[in-house]
Order: sequence, then structure tokens, then C-alpha cells
Amino acid sequence: MQRQQSFAKNEEGCLYLVPTPIGNLQDMTYRSVATLQEVDVIAAEDTRNTIKLLNHFAITTPQISLHEHNYQERIPQLLARLKAGEKIAQVSDAGMPSISDPGHELVLACVVERIPVIALPGATAGMTALIASGLTPQPFTFIGFLPRKKSQQVEALAAYTQSCGTLIFYESPFRLKDTLKNVAAVFHDPQVVICRELTKIHEEYLRGKASELIGYLEETSLRGECVLLVAPTEFPEEVSRDEDLTLLSITEHFAHLKAAGLTDKEIIKTVASARQMKKQEVYKIFHELV
Repeated sequence: MQRQQSFAKNEEGCLYLVPTPIGNLQDMTYRSVATLQEVDVIAAEDTRNTIKLLNHFAITTPQISLHEHNYQERIPQLLARLKAGEKIAQVSDAGMPSISDPGHELVLACVVERIPVIALPGATAGMTALIASGLTPQPFTFIGFLPRKKSQQVEALAAYTQSCGTLIFYESPFRLKDTLKNVAAVFHDPQVVICRELTKIHEEYLRGKASELIGYLEETSLRGECVLLVAPTEFPEEVSRDEDLTLLSITEHFAHLKAAGLTDKEIIKTVASARQMKKQEVYKIFHELV
């Protein structure tokens, strides 16, 4: 086992995970500002974005970039500085490092090297949207971004059909309508909430059935990054809330997904995944019935 006493005196340095505002600069905490002022260097996802935040709070600490394209070469450099006794703050462009943003690799490297890692509390879009959504706040499952390809997205969503809590996704406004169509098909037109432009002047919550919001998006274009929240699954009458579609016959399972608008290929993949069957076996049964 490993024991970390975060504020014990240590000859080596310390990594601070500092949250940044997700929109409104007033959400920056006193502690976060003080930490960024006191550390030796700030490891930033994008130094061009972070400099705007630093200038706003008159923070002059130097930056170094750390993102998904350079972390392999950058982490050894940062570890060397930490071992030499420096304090480093890590920030993403918005919100908490590591949550759908870079950060985890450096944290893991520090844990392995027994360098203290201290997380500061602060803004995160998923939790902010959840508590105001009106959906069940706990339990919940945070998923983040889904795969972009339709078949992969449907398969990923199908893995959560038995979840008893609210599901939280991040999505681009340009892909939101298509994602909602997949959500409607997999979860039987559930209650959903879309939150966009969190903490900004145009912050907006859209609440309703997935089908209702799909209709709304047919007529309206949204802007800004969105949080999509999906209420716990409500199964149709022939399947109780505590069961799943695998309790239907495989023929009924096929028919249900077909009615939901999935393609033949998506149906085969989804049924195989849900029933833990080989796709070739499901393919044969499906085409014998068609």
C-alpha cells in the first residue's frame, strides 16, 4: 500500500491539480488563485488559453504546455523538477484536470514516484448541470464524451441500459441531435436534460423527453458545449424496470430495436453485446428470421 500525507514536510515538490472556471471567471476560488501565484510553474493544456486567465488575476507564474500530444516527453521533465523540490500546478482549459481533459498521466506518474498530488475543489460541468437538472442526483454515472461513429455510440450506450442512476455525457452541439436519436432508441425515449453555456450569460436548460428535444433541435441550432443528462431507464410495459431486453425472446429483442430505428448491422451488434453472444451467431439467427 501507499500512504500520502498531503501537507507533511517533504524535500520533493508537489503537484497541485487546480480547477479553472468553465465559463464565468468569478468561479475561480481564492485558493486556486493563490496556488497559481505560489507554484514554480503551471503545466497548462493550452498556454494560449491559460494566459488569459493568468492575466485577469495578475498571475505572473511561467507556464509549460502539457497536453495529449506531448505528455510522453513532458512528464519526465516535470518529474525531474518535482524531485528537485519544485511545486507544479496543472490546469486544463476549463474545469477539473483529468475529467475529459489531459491530466491523468502526470498524476499516475507522480503516484508511482510517491510525489504528493493535491487536488483543489472547483468547477466541473457535469456536477454543476446534474444538481440543477431536476433528474435524480444520486446515484449517477459520468461517462463524458461518447464515440462519434453511430454504431460504436449505440454499442456504448447499450452498456448502460441497466444503470439505475442518471447518466452524464458531454457532447458537441453539432452532434447533439444525432446522439439524442441514439439515446431515444437505446433507452426507450427517456427523460433528458440538455444544459449548454454553463455559468455564462446564455446558460440554458432544456428538459423533456428525448423525442421532444429531437423535434426542438430540428428547428433550432444550439451553440456552446453541452452537457446531456439521461434519466434512469424506463423499460416498456412488457419488461419491468429492474429487467432488460435480454429477458425478451431474441426475436422480440430484434423487433424492439428495429422499431427503435436501428439498422440491421446495429441490431446484430447490440444484441450480441447485450446477450454476450458471438456476432456471427446472432447474424445467422437474425437473417433466418428476416
